[in-house]
Amino acid sequence: MGAVPAPTGRPVAPGPGSRKLPSHKTQKESDRIAVNLTRWTIRLPGTQRRHAAATRGAETGGVPQARGERAEPVPRGGPPGRGVDALAVHELLGEVSAPVAVVHGDDHVVAYANRAYTALFGERAPGGPAHAALPELAGLGLLPLLDQVRRSGTPRALKSRRVPAALSTRGRDLSYTFTCTPIRLTAADGTDTAGVLIFGADVTDQVVTAERLRDSERRQREAAVTLQRSLLPQELEQPDDLRVAAVYRPGGTETAVGGDWYDVITLGAGRTALVIGDVMGRGVRAAAVMGQLRTAVRAYARLDLPPNEVLQLLDGLAADIDASQIATCVYAVHDPSEETLLYASAGHLPILVRDPGGGVRRAAGPTGPPLGTGGWLHTSETMAFGPGASAVLCTDGLVERRDADIDDGLESLERAFAASLADSPRIVCDRLLRAMGITDGHDDDVAVLAVTCPQREGETADLFRGAELDLLGGVEATPRARAFADGVLASWRFPEELRELGVLAASELVANSLQHGKAPMRLRLRRTDRRLTVEVTDGDEHLPRHRRARPADEAGRGIAVVAAIATEWGTRRLPDGGKAVWAEFALPGTPAHGI
Repeated sequence: MGAVPAPTGRPVAPGPGSRKLPSHKTQKESDRIAVNLTRWTIRLPGTQRRHAAATRGAETGGVPQARGERAEPVPRGGPPGRGVDALAVHELLGEVSAPVAVVHGDDHVVAYANRAYTALFGERAPGGPAHAALPELAGLGLLPLLDQVRRSGTPRALKSRRVPAALSTRGRDLSYTFTCTPIRLTAADGTDTAGVLIFGADVTDQVVTAERLRDSERRQREAAVTLQRSLLPQELEQPDDLRVAAVYRPGGTETAVGGDWYDVITLGAGRTALVIGDVMGRGVRAAAVMGQLRTAVRAYARLDLPPNEVLQLLDGLAADIDASQIATCVYAVHDPSEETLLYASAGHLPILVRDPGGGVRRAAGPTGPPLGTGGWLHTSETMAFGPGASAVLCTDGLVERRDADIDDGLESLERAFAASLADSPRIVCDRLLRAMGITDGHDDDVAVLAVTCPQREGETADLFRGAELDLLGGVEATPRARAFADGVLASWRFPEELRELGVLAASELVANSLQHGKAPMRLRLRRTDRRLTVEVTDGDEHLPRHRRARPADEAGRGIAVVAAIATEWGTRRLPDGGKAVWAEFALPGTPAHGI
């Protein structure tokens, strides 16, 4: 709006730049207009430039002349750039359906409030300071904003400000976005003063819609988190030779839940599978795919396959579940007899192992592509993991940041892991989360699995012992195995009944290996504080099966006998060829466990 002289109060004939009040305007309202706005001329930011541009456009006819043509001069008496007088401004703002108020001066004296404003907040008398004449501005936090706008000369806004029912005449809570724009007011005597035009936009419907959308997203997220947590292990299995702990942290409230998962699976013969994975994507779908993969891992674990074969099966299954979904995974098997971790990785972060001395190293084996991509032959690798060692398996949410390289995150994790020496796995998980800055508002899911192989001394060490006997074959192999087993179990002070069962299992397994296997053969006895394990290995890869022998059969009952007397039994192929057949016996007072 261009600056125009303030009306003098004398009758003026209507002209092209003025407007008559409609006939329905009362004299009282006309007087209020004179008090409110006719004393001032309003200049909005930029109006002088726009008025000058409009005047130049009028002088040139509004269309630039063609190259080489001369512009026809417009007579000086032609129509000037059109201005808007104070009465026209009042009528214009009065017809606006949004609340508008104008204040000026250091105290923000009220100069004008349109009908929409008074309809929203009630009648407001002009002439007083805003904190008294417009008390709702204080309740809405607009008074400090008026000071900022007046000092800076820059428009400012308060978005989606709640207008309580107590402040308005509508009787319900509303939401408005208030924009405060600096203006210049020129009095009739030519005095300029800084003012602010307050404009309110009703955004109640948008705010209600946004709240409903947030509520819907919150319910969906809660459902996904509930599904995610229900698919994770409710309680981790605690192997005899390891101490394990895990933690899962969903992303912040604005982050859809992902498909992170972990698991600990006891395989028998003291061996334990450690699994961690991450399904790409978010929401219920990612959690559902995660649940299917975790169930499949436990099923494949019962087959006691090498880690690379487990990942190979998962790769095909992931493609069958959803060709558009991929997942990363690490599957590792701890063997306490060999003091090793046998592992395979499908696109996942490396395992971190901390040695008893405090040094941290990464699993150096090759990492294959994620599950679901196909066309890759996964391989297994071995790393040492003996008493006193600890390991951490985690998902990328722990180390990946948008503003940093993931290798930097891994190095930070290594330093934090090295500093958590002698801590329990539970404390290690908590320390790593704090060290890596994982809070409730973190933008990604995080899963951490911490494992420790404790060092045992004194009386505790006597409860974890092992003995081995190499067998050369021949008719004397079985008697040697029985004598060896009886002597070892007697030295371990087992009850007589358990000792007899252990000797019988050793005799049957050695006899089965002599008949169906080949050299080299070995008998291994191992005890923990909870169970006795009898294991026989040989060079043949044919796995024996538990079958029902017919009455006329002279053989085939050895495995049936072992299955009948043992708490658990099983078979597996060895990484370097051959097989192992084992039987476990729970010690008195120890509950049996399944695989």
